[in-house]
Amino acid sequence: MLALTRKKGESIMIGDQAEVVVLGVSGEQVRLGIIAPKHVAVHRKEVFEQIRSENKEAMHKIPVASLKSFLNT
Repeated sequence: MLALTRKKGESIMIGDQAEVVVLGVSGEQVRLGIIAPKHVAVHRKEVFEQIRSENKEAMHKIPVASLKSFLNT
C-alpha cells in the first residue's frame, strides 16, 4: 500500500486519467473528489463488495447448459 499525506485542495493521480482531490477534512473524516472518465466505475468499497457479491451469486444461478449455448453462438 502506498500511503500519502495530502492537504485540502491537493490531489493524487492514479494513472494518467484518474485524479483524487482532498476536498476537506473534518475530525476523522476526509471528503474526497474523484475525477475520472465516465467509463471508469467509481464506488465506495462497501458498495463495490456488494456488487461483486451479487454478481457472483447471480452467476451461480445460471444453468450450465445456458452458458454453453451462449458460448456456442
